[in-house]
Amino acid sequence: MKLVEETLEYVCTENPQRLIGDRAYDSDKLRMEMKLKAIDIIVPHRKNRTRPPTQDGRSLRRYKKRWKVERLFAWIHNYRRCVVRYDYYNMNFEGFVLLASVMIYLKKYF
Repeated sequence: MKLVEETLEYVCTENPQRLIGDRAYDSDKLRMEMKLKAIDIIVPHRKNRTRPPTQDGRSLRRYKKRWKVERLFAWIHNYRRCVVRYDYYNMNFEGFVLLASVMIYLKKYF
């Protein structure tokens, strides 16, 4: 939760409309910060939450599609070079992640 804002600044040139996260991102402070930036945060509440819920089930329908991203990460982890970072330079590592993504795509659709 602590690195959400830094990650958004690094990855995105402009603020996204929605941000989907798991239960670890259930924080009222984070929800308020994202609301100030006009970002709809979609996070299921923790089971031990004491405050009243802040979102209904309609927006959580998008959370159910999050498994597609998790599946992609699992497929990329089938390539050993992408699991353990042996490369010194970021450019080489990112190239191998891209190559693994292309190989996954080719296996799936051809």
